Order: sequence, then C-alpha cells, then structure tokens
Amino acid sequence: MSFMIAVDTNILLYVHDPRDARKQRIAMELVNSLDDPALLWQVACEYVAAARKLTPFGLTVAAALDNIHTLRRIWTCCGPTWDVLDEAERLITRYSLSFWDALLVASCLVHGVEKLYTEDFSGYGSIGGVQIVDPFR
Repeated sequence: MSFMIAVDTNILLYVHDPRDARKQRIAMELVNSLDDPALLWQVACEYVAAARKLTPFGLTVAAALDNIHTLRRIWTCCGPTWDVLDEAERLITRYSLSFWDALLVASCLVHGVEKLYTEDFSGYGSIGGVQIVDPFR
C-alpha cells in the first residue's frame, strides 16, 4: 500500500550541498527512492529562497527553479489553502511548534501526507498523525 511522503527543504538542499558527503548521499538516495512523493508549496518556496546559500556549489536560483519545475511534473503538488492555515493554528496550540513548522505539518495533514522526512523536528516521532523521520539518524 502506497501513501504520500514529503521531504522538508533541508533534504532537497542537501542533494546539492557537498559539504557533508554523508548527508548528501542519504538525501540523494532518499529523494530518488520515494514511491509517492509530495511537493509541499512551502518546501518549494523555501528551497528556491535558500538556493542562494549554495551558489558556490552550483545551485543557483535559476537551477533551483528548474528543479522545482521538474518536481512539479513528477510529484504530487500540495498548495496552500486556508485549511492548512487553520490546521497550523491548532498545531501551534497543541504542540508549541513555530509557525513555519506548524504550517509544514499542517500541509501534510490537509493533503494526506503520512510521512515527512526532515532533520528539524527532533524529539517528535509523529505530530498529529504525520510520522516524522530524520533520515540522517
């Protein structure tokens, strides 16, 4: 049985960041092996915005936009909705998450994403029914 899986911005960035070869390899293997991947709107936006930090390693904003165009064609796209904002508000109250973290998890919940790969939610095995997995542990 297949279920949607999403990756956080950091995973997409590690694919292009050679400074930590281990994390780069794991991120590449993960992104290339996803069965039913979801591209969250917030992740796409953060990825393009953060690309500037990796310009010395070849990831320009133009290249990041090209990557997002490719992912949009092959991954399920999950855009922003008012339901996502409402769910984020509930998550902030219940889990004391930052606004941006709550928005990310809320997008997963609203769009039916059951697993989120990220290194940014240590201490959480799941949030609101979304399984949180740090692929680098």
